[in-house]
Parts: sequence; structure tokens; C-alpha cells
Amino acid sequence: MNLDDQFHRYFGTSDLAAVPPEALDAGIEHMQVDLGLTRDRGERFALWALLQTLGSAPDLDVVFETDADREAARNFMDLIQGASGA
Repeated sequence: MNLDDQFHRYFGTSDLAAVPPEALDAGIEHMQVDLGLTRDRGERFALWALLQTLGSAPDLDVVFETDADREAARNFMDLIQGASGA
């Protein structure tokens, strides 16, 4: 999954600052639906990670079936938090 492709798919542009709030909400909702429908582990993780960065990710135990996938998601959250300096 290419990040720019995902931004274009869900928001119509790769510049999220240019996306009106209503369109951002609609794109996030579309991503959440796709997350619920896909069974591909890699695609699920990518969608969840993007939703996480947008502050709209569901809980780990809802999205990931295995401990290994939940741990990978926790590691991602730690990396993002470290990168933001929080």
C-alpha cells in the first residue's frame, strides 16, 4: 500500500490540509468500513496505522486477532509517539 495512493483513494488528494472537515470525516468513515471488511493482514495493519495517525483507529483487540499483530500495533504506536516527541 502506497500512502499517497491511500490518501487519494480516501480523500481525493495527498494534501490532507486541503481536505475540508466533512470530506475528512467521510474518508475516515470509508477507511473504517474497509478495515472491517478486509481480511488481508497487511492491508488491515496499513489501514489501522493510517487511522491511528488520524486519531480514529479502533481498539487493538477489535482489529487484530493475534497477539503478534497487537504487539506490532503497539510497537507502531510507540514509534509514532517517540517521533512526535510526546
